[in-house]
Amino acid sequence: MPAAPRRTGRRTHALLASAAVLTTAAALTAALPADAHESHHRPGRYQDVQLLSFNDLHGNLEPPSGSSGRVTELQPDGTVKTIDAGGAEYLATHLRQAREGHPYSVTAAAGDLVGASPLLSGLFHDEPTVEALNKLHLDVTSVGNHEFDEGARELARLQNGGCHPKDGCYGGREFAGADFPYLAANVQDEKTGKPILKPYWVWKKKDVRIGFIGVTLKGTPNIVSADGVKGLSFKDETETINKYARVLQRQGVQSIVALIHEGGYPASGSYNYDCDSPGAGSGISGPIVDIAKHVTPAVDALVTGHTHQAYVCTVPDPSGRPRMVTSASSFGRLYTDTTLTYDRRTGDIARTAVRSANHVVTRDVPRAPDMTDLIARWNTLAAPIGNRPIGWISADIGNTGTESPMGDLIADAQLAHGRALDPRTSLALMNPGGVRAGLTYAAKGAEGDGVVTYAEGFTVQPFANTVNLQDFTGAQLVQVLKEQVSGANAAAPRILQPSAGLTYTLDLTQSGADRVVTGSIRLNGAPIDPAATYRVATNSFLAGGGDGFPTLGQGTNDLVGADDLSALEKYLTANSSATNPIAPPKADRITVVG
Repeated sequence: MPAAPRRTGRRTHALLASAAVLTTAAALTAALPADAHESHHRPGRYQDVQLLSFNDLHGNLEPPSGSSGRVTELQPDGTVKTIDAGGAEYLATHLRQAREGHPYSVTAAAGDLVGASPLLSGLFHDEPTVEALNKLHLDVTSVGNHEFDEGARELARLQNGGCHPKDGCYGGREFAGADFPYLAANVQDEKTGKPILKPYWVWKKKDVRIGFIGVTLKGTPNIVSADGVKGLSFKDETETINKYARVLQRQGVQSIVALIHEGGYPASGSYNYDCDSPGAGSGISGPIVDIAKHVTPAVDALVTGHTHQAYVCTVPDPSGRPRMVTSASSFGRLYTDTTLTYDRRTGDIARTAVRSANHVVTRDVPRAPDMTDLIARWNTLAAPIGNRPIGWISADIGNTGTESPMGDLIADAQLAHGRALDPRTSLALMNPGGVRAGLTYAAKGAEGDGVVTYAEGFTVQPFANTVNLQDFTGAQLVQVLKEQVSGANAAAPRILQPSAGLTYTLDLTQSGADRVVTGSIRLNGAPIDPAATYRVATNSFLAGGGDGFPTLGQGTNDLVGADDLSALEKYLTANSSATNPIAPPKADRITVVG
């Protein structure tokens, strides 16, 4: 597939994260014999290729608000500056300006471009985001875990087009699908053993060829609903990349970039943190480091994601040579500009010449008119639904901390919904990753302060999970709480948000499962009886054992209720009014020690 035509303009506000993006081809060719330089009859030996990349957009077409719409910048004097960032209108302008003067330019992404999206995109099964990515001239992306939120068939529809099987066409227009390929090298159909989408793709510009391999994290089934990954198997990232690197090399493609929806954590939260500078500390940690160290040296650069972090770092490959590993935060707040210097003699990338930098998608540039029009068109369709009031709050309900007020409110709503279905329901548990935002008291539109709109509720809970009821023994319930800090969650605890009445102590001075103090667990003041049966409300994702809670997948007497957003809406409507708004929960159900 040929590269799409590019719109260009003037670059603005480009700050470096690792080193200046150099015109490396010129530096290399300067030292070569005269016959290696570009002549009037043939191109020179080396050609700079611009690789623009981003990740984890999550359908954020409008500028994200709050901390989700800001990045921090480390200043020369050691202070930190906060910059408002993001929004598809600005991302389009920045990418188009970045391409100015770069005839060899390719744009790639590392997954989670859709899913967990704001209402503007999520309400329409992320068709608006795919249309926006087409206008951005995205060339290729890997899948991420959120591309499977609605299952493989829906992912195929996003790729190939067609109206939604249930909701039909929106605004009288048939959805055309993605102009770019989704790559899913390590996602196989269990029956055929073949990848469900293309495993790799080759970008071509005249005599320059660069192969892209796309994978998502092998742990995707642990963080996606069971229905979303039904019939699929997820293979090891490193083994898969190495396999298809060999395939590409057999086809004569020596320049290879891996798009990996798995990531790491930098030692600094500033977007321009230089991992490779003297005294920078540990650089990055996390799963991507082990992957990078074992991916074949045939791969020249790794574009990563999933952790929503910003970094531009070198990590040694199996031969010990440094190799660039990048990530551009999330929500369209950053993009990465990498220079790959292509050697026409070998068909490979001159690895020592690779330079990369993250750049802020600032909002001080002109908005891209085509993006403004796209957003306005979809907002017209969304407005009648999104502007509808569903409740009232007396103050901000935040989504930070081990236990958050927003998490508690959702758990309370699911407990109330569970009791409406079955009065025996004892408690509810909510996974923190399913709480995507808090609620703000200040009005975002014309609704008035304190009013919660459907759009705001959708932003908080965009996954369309159902509220499920299951029976567990007291012993199983204790085990669930211990799984928050052990097993798959030992290294990075996932603390479930509890409904009112469930209390316990979390002792961070201990390790593993011992961090949950068993004797402290109480339900409405009474100790948990290991032999008793408790009716528990969770969302369908947790009910399938998601997020590293296998015991939650062992419940009995399942009963499926309404979707989780409906449960929240009913709770807010029943428990608040304009004259008696609901107050933020105190988030005091978990006592943290240490």
